[in-house]
Amino acid sequence: MVKNYWTFGTAGQLVFGRGCLQQITDIARRCQWQRVLIVTDTNIEAAGLVQRVRAPLVEAACEIDVFTAGEAEPSIATAVKSLAFAKECAPDVVIGLGGGSNMDLSKNTAAALTHAMQPQDCFGFDNVPGPIMPLVCIPTTAGTGSEVSHSMVLTDTENQIKVSGQSEHFRPDFAFVDPALTDNCPQQVTADSGIDALTHAIEAITAVDYDKLEIPMGETCAYDGRFLLSDSLAQRAIELCGAHLETVVETGDNMIARDGMALAATLAGMAFSNSGVALVHAIEYPLGGVLHCSHGLGNGLLLPYVMRFNLRERVETMAKIASWLGVDTTGLAAAEAASAGIDRIEEIRKSIGIPHRLRDIGATRDQLEMFADKTMPIQRLFWLNPRRATKEDILEILNDAF
Repeated sequence: MVKNYWTFGTAGQLVFGRGCLQQITDIARRCQWQRVLIVTDTNIEAAGLVQRVRAPLVEAACEIDVFTAGEAEPSIATAVKSLAFAKECAPDVVIGLGGGSNMDLSKNTAAALTHAMQPQDCFGFDNVPGPIMPLVCIPTTAGTGSEVSHSMVLTDTENQIKVSGQSEHFRPDFAFVDPALTDNCPQQVTADSGIDALTHAIEAITAVDYDKLEIPMGETCAYDGRFLLSDSLAQRAIELCGAHLETVVETGDNMIARDGMALAATLAGMAFSNSGVALVHAIEYPLGGVLHCSHGLGNGLLLPYVMRFNLRERVETMAKIASWLGVDTTGLAAAEAASAGIDRIEEIRKSIGIPHRLRDIGATRDQLEMFADKTMPIQRLFWLNPRRATKEDILEILNDAF
């Protein structure tokens, strides 16, 4: 079954710009928020960012509770704790403050609290039964785009795999993207987040076309495939990453670069959360679950290998990606330009400290078969890949990356 239409969703209202967080006071008053739950972690609290959110909310006469037990790549157990905390607080709005991990945790908490669900009930596509309580996302990294997306990811530690859920009800009512909140982001987190944004944009713009997306009978898909609007957002995100990613990792106090990457992450989030992500993410879910690497690092490591696998189906698009990343493609044939673009991504990856090989992050060759076996059930992302992939193909990608 194929579709002859596409849809587009994003946060209910996006507030972007350095210092824009102060606008939350007026919005809190207008929406008559009374009791606010901030879902975050101890690192964000220690960096003073919780207080920067708390202050304008206090000005709006809100009562505030803070859950600080968030973690990188949050587990189902942490989601259970967050939900229990939320039940005690009984908030009328939930705010996710931090990187994608905290924002995803806030989405899960708000949905489970609203509908008396367990955290794992939110996995899969469209399993949130209806609208959820007011949700606000405030990123402190420039990468995941979770502030505008309909996705959330938790880690199933028992089965050693990351598990996602998608629902239009996960899209925040408000997203405040204030680049100033990323100014003191650690260098490695900046790198991992930034390559994540680039991966999102590239997977979005190289996804299967919306009118060629084949969904098996009886199945539903959380994404539409690529279309002109998502392409335009992804293109601008790629250009911004090409201009600012290396700079922001090398020189963290460069505000122009910080602002550029904050915008890149949000635009990439808008793109991928509509058109989709594909094999990079499908392979990273089991890798990250077993090797405990950050989502962005895993994506960045895998990206060039998956691009080379997809190259024959996306030569023209990848040639354009090369130029958007600053490669001089004058006089190059499309295939040559596309290959040069992948080389450029490898250069960026190296310069910002993203590992080149799976063995560099602790993988062993005898794990590759297991990684492939765990990847294959994630067929919903295979549908979105421009080139059909078998288990043998996945193993070839993994061996190339090893």
